[in-house]
Amino acid sequence: MLAVTLALSACSVGPDYQRSVPSTPAAFNAMQSQEGSRPLAAQTSPDWWRTFNDPQLNSLIDRAIAGNLTLQQAVLRIAGSRQQLNQARGAWFPSVNGNVSATRQQLGVKGALEANGIYDQVDSVDPELRSALDGLSQPVTLYQGSFDAAWELDLWGKVRRQVEMAGAQQQQSIENRHDALVSLEAEVARTYLQLRGAQSIVETLGTQIEVAQQTLELTQSRQRNGLSPQLDVENARAQLSSLKAQLPQYQAQIRQAMNGLAVLIGKPPGALDAELTASRPLPPLPEVVPVGLPSTLARRRPDVRAAEAQLHAATASIGVSVAQLFPDLSLTGQFGMRNTDVSYLDNWSSHFYSFGPAISLPLFQGGRLVSGIKLARAEQASAALNYRQTVLTALQDVENALISYRTDQQRSEELNRTVEAMQNAFDLANDSYTKGLSSFIDALDAQRQLAQAKQQAATASVQCSLDLVALYKALGGGWEPYQSVKLPEFPVFGPAESAVQ
Repeated sequence: MLAVTLALSACSVGPDYQRSVPSTPAAFNAMQSQEGSRPLAAQTSPDWWRTFNDPQLNSLIDRAIAGNLTLQQAVLRIAGSRQQLNQARGAWFPSVNGNVSATRQQLGVKGALEANGIYDQVDSVDPELRSALDGLSQPVTLYQGSFDAAWELDLWGKVRRQVEMAGAQQQQSIENRHDALVSLEAEVARTYLQLRGAQSIVETLGTQIEVAQQTLELTQSRQRNGLSPQLDVENARAQLSSLKAQLPQYQAQIRQAMNGLAVLIGKPPGALDAELTASRPLPPLPEVVPVGLPSTLARRRPDVRAAEAQLHAATASIGVSVAQLFPDLSLTGQFGMRNTDVSYLDNWSSHFYSFGPAISLPLFQGGRLVSGIKLARAEQASAALNYRQTVLTALQDVENALISYRTDQQRSEELNRTVEAMQNAFDLANDSYTKGLSSFIDALDAQRQLAQAKQQAATASVQCSLDLVALYKALGGGWEPYQSVKLPEFPVFGPAESAVQ
């Protein structure tokens, strides 16, 4: 019987999880056009933000990883899932409980004796026995100390499947933390680039405002000397006011970006104002962008890895449901000391014990167990579809990011050429106006077009940087250097609970 038990305990009902191998193309479709983006099939960098060569950006991301509150919540969820795994593993071992009791009991012996005519028989035999029976029917105080033990044998692998499911759920929590880490890194980089981009546009507008101010002063001087009409002065003043009106929106973006970065690193808004107020140029884009191959994307993206872990847990859940159809075999035992006199509890004659196997067989559950199996299989099928959908979404994210990055680079290059041409046109128009060879309208129109072209070029440069961040996020890199994380340890009892205990 022991051999049969051990043999059964080595098996597990339910399907074994087979690691998924998603179907992916040989290369990203967007890489067939190499214009602008210059992607490479080489493996993407795990610390991609360092390709911007900006020490302040590196520092902000390091501080965000250490202090972001949302990321810390993800770490706590890992700690919780680890304890759930430990709870599941605890079912492998016997449970032992200690009991101490003192009870006052009235057994009702006298009523049973009278009902069966015992007293009448005793009176006819020996009247003195009546007083002895009366003493036995009095209430007694029973003192007892014992140990109870129970061990459920894992014959059908239910505990093993529960441990497997808890381990997969823990892995899912870890991957969710990795996903939150990648999102955090991308959000810090995106907000920082928006900050530098807004500061760059403000500087560009400042230069244009200075030129417009000089144009207004020149036009006013020519009007006083009778060389220009008042209409030219008003047009120049309107051009200056139009440029100044654009400043507040970008100044608001600067303040909002600094507040956003402060919150991302776990600080109150305004904590980074002194550090980030000084304007710095937008970090240059790297010459090449390694994107890797689609076949490695599923192994790198944390959300895909989390979906795979969810599928693993759902597969193990089927085994847990199937195991509930089979009998449960438990070994139980009890040993203790019992007596009506507490001084006799250490006397061996007061001991009692019981032990033996117990089998529980589900005979009728109203279809609950079968429905549980069907539910588990439906959840596994849903998790499998979710995994496939997550892989497709990951491929789509990378493709779209590559397209946006390439096309926005092309747009930025064309806008830079436009700025060069408009700068030459403005210089020529302004020189001709100063020498009286052309009208003021030509110079003013050239200045307006130059200001618009510079603003558009600056905005396009920022968008290219944001596209690159979106591409790195879609590729899923950035969590590899931070795989090891120290989980917090919590006391069994808190301060208030300890006082109660």
